[in-house]
Amino acid sequence: MKRTYDLLLERHIQTERQMAFVAGPRQVGKTTTCMAVSEGGPYFNWDHSADRLLVAKGAEAVAEKAELHALREKPRRIVFDEIHKFARWKSFLKGFFDVYGKQCRCLVTGSSRLDLYKRGGDSLMGRYFLYRMHPLSLAEISSPDRSEVEVCPPRPPAKDALDHLLRFGGYPEPFLKGTQQFFNRWRRLRLEQFFREDLRDLSRIQEIGQIQILVQFLAAQVGQLVNYSNLAREISVSVDTIRRWIVTLESLYVCFNVRPWHHNVAKSLRKQPKVFLWDWTMAAEGGARRENLVASHLLKAVHFWTDTGLADCGLFYLRDKMKREVDFVVTRDGKPWFMVEVKSSEKASLNPNLFCFQKQTGAAHAFQVAFGMPFVARNCFEEKTPVRVPAETLLSQLV
Repeated sequence: MKRTYDLLLERHIQTERQMAFVAGPRQVGKTTTCMAVSEGGPYFNWDHSADRLLVAKGAEAVAEKAELHALREKPRRIVFDEIHKFARWKSFLKGFFDVYGKQCRCLVTGSSRLDLYKRGGDSLMGRYFLYRMHPLSLAEISSPDRSEVEVCPPRPPAKDALDHLLRFGGYPEPFLKGTQQFFNRWRRLRLEQFFREDLRDLSRIQEIGQIQILVQFLAAQVGQLVNYSNLAREISVSVDTIRRWIVTLESLYVCFNVRPWHHNVAKSLRKQPKVFLWDWTMAAEGGARRENLVASHLLKAVHFWTDTGLADCGLFYLRDKMKREVDFVVTRDGKPWFMVEVKSSEKASLNPNLFCFQKQTGAAHAFQVAFGMPFVARNCFEEKTPVRVPAETLLSQLV
């Protein structure tokens, strides 16, 4: 299927000279998309032994293999897959880009954060743009073609598309297969590969069994405030170890933190985050999974708007010491833009905290997203006061 990222990377190659770093979780579609955009150009996979030996020889050997010394009408497109596993990957890419940047356009993928190592070694500053690839979302399924705007007009999704996402997740292969049997096998194998390969090879953490238990605890506590002390006691490690492990899981796209927004909020929380999962199907069915799905859709939109330069966006939640709370607030250029409260039922009354926090933060929009509420073909972002909106309507306007 055609993806939003196919069009995004094609536009990048047409207009930018910098390398495109495409980061995201395992099996989210990075390689498939980059191969499609590369137009059959050279492909180098660090996990392939011959390619690994070639890259280790240096930039000149790779350029020779890619035939970059031949005259061409337009720059050749080259894919470097999982090259962040190479100990000297930054130095290699810097040298390759500086010498051969005019003859080619590079797409670099990674299942670990390619922007993680900002200290030490050779800097790649100014030589790349980062694009964070997310699982499929309702908006991408409905229409992968996006104009250069932040929010799109509402687009009616395919029948049962939202229920399909809730059941099978947004990773392309199980979503397109759409069978419970395949999904069960796919998820078990994916988790085994993550713990056996990615976590061991990229983090050097040896306590794999305890990390597995931590992931189970995080899945059971989706949307709740993280209590590091309780987690440390349950897993029998120190609080500092729990914090370090969660940072590692974030860097490998297992989970992501949503922190409290405290500017202009009286007596707000300032530190304690909530944790959500990139694969929302790991959360329990019901309210927790729906909230995680909405969090994932919002994070995808925030990353897309930021990575493409449309705006500098962030995702937070709101909570004060009186325990008044709103699930999410999206900021734009450092100011609250819109708030989102997630409800499983369309019959739930409008959360009064939306009115309270909108007044304090000055957010332009406040939405109570209701699952089960039928799609309405009306732009949510025309509303300036708190309003109950169908989940399908709001999510279809994002990315």
